[in-house]
Amino acid sequence: MVTISYRLEVVVRMVAVNGVELAVDEVGQGPPVVLVHGFPHTGLVWSEVRDALREDHRVVVPDLRGFGGSTRTAEGLDAGTLSRDLEELIVALGAAPAVVVAIDAGVPAAFLLGMRRPDLVARLVLVESTLGTLPGAEGFFEGGPPWWFGFHRVPGLAESVLRGNEASYAGWFLDQGTRGRGVRPDLRSAMADTFARPDALRCALAVYRSLPETGRRLSEAVAGARLTVPTTAVGAAPVGRALENQLRGVTDVLDGHLFDDCGHIVPLDRPDELVALLRRG
Repeated sequence: MVTISYRLEVVVRMVAVNGVELAVDEVGQGPPVVLVHGFPHTGLVWSEVRDALREDHRVVVPDLRGFGGSTRTAEGLDAGTLSRDLEELIVALGAAPAVVVAIDAGVPAAFLLGMRRPDLVARLVLVESTLGTLPGAEGFFEGGPPWWFGFHRVPGLAESVLRGNEASYAGWFLDQGTRGRGVRPDLRSAMADTFARPDALRCALAVYRSLPETGRRLSEAVAGARLTVPTTAVGAAPVGRALENQLRGVTDVLDGHLFDDCGHIVPLDRPDELVALLRRG
């Protein structure tokens, strides 16, 4: 085990799972909570939520493979493989059953984890994302997917266009995801700067280039089974209730919440409201 100190008082250790090493920030004691980021994030997107929950929870915050301090790879960023990473992480840390909270590109992986290993998951909280082509999100996709989906999926394009401006590009998403209210400067820099590291953007973009495989995994998972883990869907802008609508057809126990005047990156834009929701159970 290697311990590395980062900014923002984050202490990361490397945990070997599924052929890679994940950089994991773990704090606090109590019932385990695993916080899963999306794109273009690292585990730091959960900083404020982590600091609130650490008072009475064991909070586990990994960087997904290909992101942040984890193994730099563009392989295995489909949701099926990412869910295996999360499964092995929870088992390796002895953190089951955990409340698993995921946002954006982390949501499909968390969903598949709950489908395949409900014994490891006490509750799922899924924030601002969609689940492939599962019914229910037609309204959200009526005008087509967001522009960056196509831009990111073309191999080599985004990396070449954005070379030298990766941090600014990642920062744009952080600003948009808080509806222009912005992110604490040190936190914004710490997250955005990780994407300026050699090969970092190419690896992170693999999550988009794996979307066809992710879609197949999701469709296969719900073809003959339902999600039995109690699940909470959290919507804001722009996804709204699309994820909740998708989950209604495949989930046994579901409650949905829509945060008004809240940007896509809920843990940065409305951390207090999200923490309150997590504490209500």
